[in-house]
Amino acid sequence: MKTVPMIGYQVAKRIVEVIVQKALEHQKAAVVAVSDAHGELIAFARMDGAPLSSIRVAANKAWTAARERKPTKEIGDKIRHPEKGFDVAFFGDNKFVGWGGGIPIWRDGQVVGAIGVSGLSSDEDIALATLGLELIANANFS
Repeated sequence: MKTVPMIGYQVAKRIVEVIVQKALEHQKAAVVAVSDAHGELIAFARMDGAPLSSIRVAANKAWTAARERKPTKEIGDKIRHPEKGFDVAFFGDNKFVGWGGGIPIWRDGQVVGAIGVSGLSSDEDIALATLGLELIANANFS
């Protein structure tokens, strides 16, 4: 039997809390999603004032990062340069996105989840998602 590390609810909730707190410090409003390795939501928050469209986008960023095992910005960069990459339609699912802010969470050589942040600029979304990765660098998973 194979044992696969995963993110538990407490870790996912803490990631959301840290990202929300940082956004508040900067007087910004974002949507934060944390998923399991399959891209399914574990924890989620939509801050007051965050765009409604960012609800689905944040969830899709986490879903895409988990499924593809790479940051969504990297996917987006290839989409914008099809001669170097591919058309996102080849994935066959409209959940796939290529905006920055989705980052997979790796543990022991495996993706165990992903973070998706939406509602700000791509660079700000990426910075907040990265903050979540920094938080769990030494966290215990359950």
